[in-house]
Amino acid sequence: MRDNPRVKPIDHSADTTASPATVYALLRDGSTWPLWSPLERFELQSPGEFEAEGPGAVRHFGTGRAHSIEEIVELVPDRRLSYVQLEGLPLRDHRADIDITPTAGGCRVRWRSTFKARVPGTGWIYRAALDRFTGRCVRGFAVYAAEHDVTVS
Repeated sequence: MRDNPRVKPIDHSADTTASPATVYALLRDGSTWPLWSPLERFELQSPGEFEAEGPGAVRHFGTGRAHSIEEIVELVPDRRLSYVQLEGLPLRDHRADIDITPTAGGCRVRWRSTFKARVPGTGWIYRAALDRFTGRCVRGFAVYAAEHDVTVS
């Protein structure tokens, strides 16, 4: 991921007892995102080329009047999901990489994103808001994934 020298990347991690396979499956299923994040709505706007929520899939998320339309651009089974924002906040080059690293007790989920503000001088505002939002997402997701780990016997 390229770093934007004007806006510090957002970077949050959390450990979960869920397996990498469960974490990956839940991240790929956009319908779960409102269950563990501040998001209220999800809609698959268009499917990916080879599978519904595969590369090229366009997902629409919303909270109140705010919304974000994002495209899945990279998937590495049980390791990574990456997306870019197509519409929503007034940002350019907004990309997020969610990496899954196995640990002795489950895995670590690292959510890192970079962007440029469309309006000069406003990057700090969006960084602060996205930093809080991403932190809530990662913490909520770690708990949700542990509670919904289908690989636990």
